[in-house]
Amino acid sequence: MCRNIRPLFNFDPPATDEEINDAALQFVRKLSGTTKPSKRNEAAFEHAVKSIAACARELIDSLETSQPPRNREEEAAKARARMAIRFS
Repeated sequence: MCRNIRPLFNFDPPATDEEINDAALQFVRKLSGTTKPSKRNEAAFEHAVKSIAACARELIDSLETSQPPRNREEEAAKARARMAIRFS
């Protein structure tokens, strides 16, 4: 769907509210087809971002796994390595 939306579950440290809000913003931008809404649609856009962020937080907090939490630095290094191969 959107490359900027990253998995946020099962990381150590856990996903921050800012990360969840950023993912919600990307999702709303993708759905609406715009990065900046018009003045007329600004309230609806912001309401959607807040609603989706709240639902995402609730989902992440309620999920359970038997897997150990992933390390953010290791995952970032893997992503950089994949990107280097892809764009080289």
